[in-house]
Amino acid sequence: MATTLAVGAGTAVSLAPGLLPRTAAAQAVLTAVTVVVALGIARLPRLVIRYFAGRVPAATPRARRLVFAATAAGVLGAVVHAARWQHTLRSAMVVAPTGPGHWVGWAVGATLLTVVTVAVVRGCGRLLRRIGWSRALVMTVVAGLPMALFAVPAAVGWGDRTYAAANAAADPGLVRPVAVTRSGSAESMVNWSTLGREGQRFVTAGPPGAVRVYIGLRSAPDLVARAALAVRELDRAGGFDRSDLVIAVPTGSGWVDARALHGVDTRFGGDVAVVALQYSNTPSWATFVFGRDAAAASARALVTAVEQHIAMMPDPPRLHLYGQSLGALGGSAVFAGAAEQNRRVCSALWAGMPGGGGPAPGARTAVLANTSDPVVHWSLDLLWRPPDLTAARPDAPLPPWLPVVGFLQTTADLLGALGAPPGHGHRYDTDQGTALPGCGPA
Repeated sequence: MATTLAVGAGTAVSLAPGLLPRTAAAQAVLTAVTVVVALGIARLPRLVIRYFAGRVPAATPRARRLVFAATAAGVLGAVVHAARWQHTLRSAMVVAPTGPGHWVGWAVGATLLTVVTVAVVRGCGRLLRRIGWSRALVMTVVAGLPMALFAVPAAVGWGDRTYAAANAAADPGLVRPVAVTRSGSAESMVNWSTLGREGQRFVTAGPPGAVRVYIGLRSAPDLVARAALAVRELDRAGGFDRSDLVIAVPTGSGWVDARALHGVDTRFGGDVAVVALQYSNTPSWATFVFGRDAAAASARALVTAVEQHIAMMPDPPRLHLYGQSLGALGGSAVFAGAAEQNRRVCSALWAGMPGGGGPAPGARTAVLANTSDPVVHWSLDLLWRPPDLTAARPDAPLPPWLPVVGFLQTTADLLGALGAPPGHGHRYDTDQGTALPGCGPA
C-alpha cells in the first residue's frame, strides 16, 4: 500500500505545472526520479516500524483496492491537468501542441526508467546484505580513497581539457574579420586563434563598421594583463572615439548574445563600441557552482581599466555595462550601491539574472526577466518561499508556487531554459541592448 501511494505521489509531483514546455523524454526522466525518491522515503517508516515492532501490519485486501483506486484516479487527474497546462503554455509560446503520442511516450519511458532504477537499487541492497554492512563500509572506504585521490582529480582535469579544447576549436563557418575595428583582424593586437569559439563569434557579428573587442582566456596570461590588453585594443580599434562604450560581461562559457549586440547597435545608431573579457570556458552552470567569483572579478578588472583610461580623455565616451545570466550576476557585483554605479557608469542592463530581483533603488539600471525563465526563479530559497518576480515581465502563464515542488519543477526546467522560443524562458531579444537607460536622472 505504501508503494502504491509513493508511486502515485511521485508521479503527481513530477506532473505539477512547470514554467516551460517539456518533451516526453524530459518528463519521463523527471517522473522516474521523483517516483524513485518517493519510494525511498516511503520505505523509511516501514524500516522504523519493523525495527521497533518486529513486523509491519498487513493491510486488508479491501484497503489495498481502495488505495489503488484512489491513487489511480489521482494519477489520471494529474495527467489530465498536466496535459491542459502544457497546452496552455504551448499556446502562449506558439509551440506545437502535444498529442496522445506525447503522453504514451512519457508513460512508457517513465515506467521503464523506474523499473530499471528500482531493480538496480534492490540488487545493490541484496549485495550489501550478503557481504555485510561493516565489510561493505570498509570496501567503500578502500575504493573511495583512490577515487578521491586519483579518479576525481583526473575527471576534473579531463573536463577542463575538454572545455578548453571545445573553446579553442574554430567554427568552420566563421571567417577572420578584415575590418580594423575588430579583434582578431590583421591589425589587431589579439591573435584570431586566441579568441576562442565564442570570441570569434563575437567579433564577426554586426555591421562592418562596428567596433568589437574581445579578449579570450588565451589572449594574455592573467586577468590584469587581459584587462590591460582590452584597453589597448579598444584604443587601437577606435573604441574610445565612439560616443558610447558598452562593457559586455559574458556568460560562463564566454558567450555574448548576438541579439544583444544587435540591440546595442540599434540603441546607439552604430556610434558605439562593445568590449568583452572572457573569464571561463566552462558551461555557465559549472562556473556558477564552482567559480562564480570569476565573473565579478573579471567585470571589476575591465571596468576599472577602462575608467582609468577614459579619465585622461578630454571627451570620453559614455560608459555602459551589460550582462546576461551569470554575466549579469558578475556585472551587478561591481558596484557597492546605486550611488556608486551612477557615478561610475552611465547605465547598466541585466538580462536573466539568476535568482531574479530588481534594480537597486535610484540606479540607472534596466532589468530584463521573463516570468517563464527558470534561471530567474531558481534559488535555494524557492524550497520554502515564492520567487521575487517584481522586476519580471509576464510572458506566459505562471504556475502556482508550492513549497519543495516549485523548487523541483524549476530545477527540471533549467535544462530546457535555452530551448524555449525567443522572448520566453532564458532567451531574450534585441531589447537586451535597446532597453539600456540613458544617462539622465534614474
